[in-house]
Amino acid sequence: MTIPKRPTVLEIALLESLFDHSPDIAFFVKDREGSYVSVNQSVLERHGLKSKREAIGKKINDICPGELGRQAVEQDERVLRTGKPLVEHLELHWARPHRPVWCLTTKVPIWDAAEKVIGLVGYSRDLRLPLDAAEIPRRFAEALAEFEQTLADDVTPAWLAEKSGVSNQRLTRLVKRLFGLTPGQLITKTRIAAGSRLLLESKLSVAEVAQACGYYDQSAFTRAFRSATGFTPTEFVMANR
Repeated sequence: MTIPKRPTVLEIALLESLFDHSPDIAFFVKDREGSYVSVNQSVLERHGLKSKREAIGKKINDICPGELGRQAVEQDERVLRTGKPLVEHLELHWARPHRPVWCLTTKVPIWDAAEKVIGLVGYSRDLRLPLDAAEIPRRFAEALAEFEQTLADDVTPAWLAEKSGVSNQRLTRLVKRLFGLTPGQLITKTRIAAGSRLLLESKLSVAEVAQACGYYDQSAFTRAFRSATGFTPTEFVMANR
């Protein structure tokens, strides 16, 4: 793998300018402390900022308080400490005004000439892919519909492949092409999306929502929900009522 080296000021400016025209992508460069060096326009819009000067030199939890900001800081610290990239992590972000958007987040460390990590560069890409029904094989569509209706706890990528009548490899390619996700990410997204709706629209307890979404206990559901959204189920309900 090619190790990203320290970008020049011109390179950062060019990348920032390029991503300013991509509203579905939050692009950023951060220093060794996890503070913003560069952001695109989408970052400002997501956090209600008027200019890039309001973000530069700050950490994500300075402009995004609460669990979501804390979770992002922990991600940054892990990448900066270990030098290991975070690649296509599925998570729920907030687009103002308080509208949930599923994203795939990637963060890659930046190294200096002495091969020390001096920062990171990354982006969060919104998943908003319009799909033509004709693109989706009938059995695959039926399998997805069955899973969405039952949210059975035994649904796995292998189950989805068998129900769709395709190999695991073909299923992976198909889900990636249609949704930009792995089969496992698609299953998690479906469960958590259903859980978020039930938490807000029903009178079920967290334990009952967990069971309805295919989790074997409330703790497993809470861990998965917090990993995806930055909130525990209870915090999510309080923030939206």
